[in-house]
Amino acid sequence: MSVWDDLVGQERVVEQLTTAARAARATVAAGRTSTGAYAAEPGVNASLMTHAWLFTGPPGAGQTTAARAFAAALQCTSPDLDLGGVPGCGFCDGCHTVLSGSHADVKYVRTDGLSIGVGDMRALVLRAASYPTGGRWSVILVDAAHRLTEAAANALLKGVEEPSPRTVWLLCAPSVQDVLPTIRSRCRLLVLRTPAAEAVADMLVRRDGVEPETARIAALAGQGDVERARRLAVDEQARARRLDVLRIPLEVADIGGCLAAAQRLVDTAKADAEALAETQDAKESDDLKAAYGAVEGSRAPRGMAGAAKELEKRQKSRATRTRRETLGVALLDLLGFYRDVLAVQLGSTGALANEDQRPALGRVAASGTPENTLRRMEAVLACRRAMDRNVDPLLAVEAMTVALRAG
Repeated sequence: MSVWDDLVGQERVVEQLTTAARAARATVAAGRTSTGAYAAEPGVNASLMTHAWLFTGPPGAGQTTAARAFAAALQCTSPDLDLGGVPGCGFCDGCHTVLSGSHADVKYVRTDGLSIGVGDMRALVLRAASYPTGGRWSVILVDAAHRLTEAAANALLKGVEEPSPRTVWLLCAPSVQDVLPTIRSRCRLLVLRTPAAEAVADMLVRRDGVEPETARIAALAGQGDVERARRLAVDEQARARRLDVLRIPLEVADIGGCLAAAQRLVDTAKADAEALAETQDAKESDDLKAAYGAVEGSRAPRGMAGAAKELEKRQKSRATRTRRETLGVALLDLLGFYRDVLAVQLGSTGALANEDQRPALGRVAASGTPENTLRRMEAVLACRRAMDRNVDPLLAVEAMTVALRAG
C-alpha cells in the first residue's frame, strides 16, 4: 500500500509531490554546490524541490495526510527507486517509521490546545539548523500552522527564510490567508480540493470494508471531509450524534425547544471533552509523577509543582479545543442540512449531503421560504463566528437556535 493511497481525489497534488520527492532524492545523490544551491543532475529539474511547503484546502481534504505522505516519500528507501519506482512505497523502513511517527528525522508538531507558542517554535527552529541523523532530510511538519501565535510565527519566519541545506518545512493551514504573508511568500503552495463523494465512498468500501450504501450515505454526509466520512461509516456513536443534531430544525418550534436543543448540543460537546480527559489527563499526570520520581504520600520533588501547573494549563486548553471542535462539527452538519433545504426549495436535482433525511428536509422546506433558509444559514455561521471570539458556547448556541425559530 503506497503512502499516497489515503489522498482521495488529489491526483494533481500527488503528481507534484512525487515529482518533488524524485528531485529531492536526486539532490541528495548529487550533493550540494558551495553556494548551497541544488546541484544539477541530468534529467532532473532541481527547482521542483524546495525547502518549505504550505498545504491548504477545505476541512478534511487531507492537508496533513498529504504532508505526512510527502515526508515519508522523502525518507523512502525502497530498492525500486533505482528502477524508476515512485517514492513513498509504504513498505520500506523509511516509510513505515514516518507513518508510525517514530522516524528520528521527522518532527510532527500538533497542539492539543488553542495555539502553538513561541517557546515550542524556537526549539523547532534550533532543531531545523541541524543535519538529519539517519534519513536523507530533516522534516518538520507543522499541523494547524494557523494556530501559531504572532511571536511563534515570527520565530518560524527565521527558520524558513534561512533554511538549513537538508531541512524541509511542511506547513498545514485551512487557507493561505491564515498564514503570515512573509511566511507564505517563502513557501511553495499546494491547494487540495474537495474530493468527490463517489471517490470517498469507493475508498470506504475498499479500505474499510464498509457496505456500499452505508459508504455512500457517509461520503455525502461528510461533505468532502474524508475523516468525517470514515467516522460516520464505522462509528455508530458518530452517526447517532449527527442524527441528534439534524433533529434541531424540527425542534425549534417554541422557545422551550430552542433552549433545550442548545443545552443538549453544548452538553454533548462537554461530555466529549470529559471523556477525553478521563483517559488522557490521568495518564499524563501519572507519567509526570513517574518522570520526577514522585512517591505517593511523600513531598513532591523539586520542580514538579511548576511542571504540574503547566500540564494542567495544557489540559484545560485541550478540553476547550475539544468542546469547540465538537460544536464545530455539529454546526457544519446543521449548515449542510439547511443548504439541502435550500436546494429542495429551489428545485435542485443534484445529490444532497443528507440524502437519508429527505422527509425531514421536505418538511422544513415546505414550512418556509428560501429567504427564511438563508437567514437560518446565516444564524449558524454567526454562531461559529461568536465562538471564535470566545463567546460562551451556551449563549452562542441559544442565540442561534432562537434565530432558527424566527427564520
